[in-house]
Amino acid sequence: MGKFFFINFKSYPEATGKNALSLAKKIESAAAAKKSPVQTVLVVSALDVLRVSSQVSLKVFGQHFDPNTAGAFTGSVGVESLLSAGAKGSILNHAEKKVSDEFIKKAVLRAKELGFPVMLCAESVERGIFFAELKPDFIAFELPELIGGTVSVSTARPDLVKGFIEKVQEKNSSCKLIVGAGIKTPLDVKKSIEFGADGVFVSSGVVKSPGPKKAVKELLSGFE
Repeated sequence: MGKFFFINFKSYPEATGKNALSLAKKIESAAAAKKSPVQTVLVVSALDVLRVSSQVSLKVFGQHFDPNTAGAFTGSVGVESLLSAGAKGSILNHAEKKVSDEFIKKAVLRAKELGFPVMLCAESVERGIFFAELKPDFIAFELPELIGGTVSVSTARPDLVKGFIEKVQEKNSSCKLIVGAGIKTPLDVKKSIEFGADGVFVSSGVVKSPGPKKAVKELLSGFE
């Protein structure tokens, strides 16, 4: 399936509502200009999934979903709702949206029932190993203290990244492993891929950049 470049829009004002669509189109344009084989995936608010997925060709993931079926569950974000809005998957358990282990187990099972890809976010090697047993499509490794920072995990803790990839692959060799937290430069991307990752997970490096198109092109060059 190649490599993956996940971009988390979070709830930044630059990446919500009409701005979400504007940013998505800039990312789409940059990725097309780069002619990279890397799959660029936009991770957007549930409120913006339809707005973005209907207007850009890139895959769109939700930022969270609930494990319940469709029905009397006021305020929930169900898999059916995300699918009908055009989402091709969702992340779950991001450091800014933590959920319980029981929630994760039920959510992954529900997603599998509907063929809905899931990326679980793990804050440690131990959590990554536990998640691998649930057999999600992706597991993202993000140290909470480095999220949104200026130093990437691949630079600050290369030993930890290597250990994470090695040990999680031992548990589940089919799961795609993604590295996030502080990814800002092509070198950050290059190191992550060299360590064995299948892709990277970025946010502020693109969303908060004064030039999102340039940032996307530069980060994609790290895969080369």
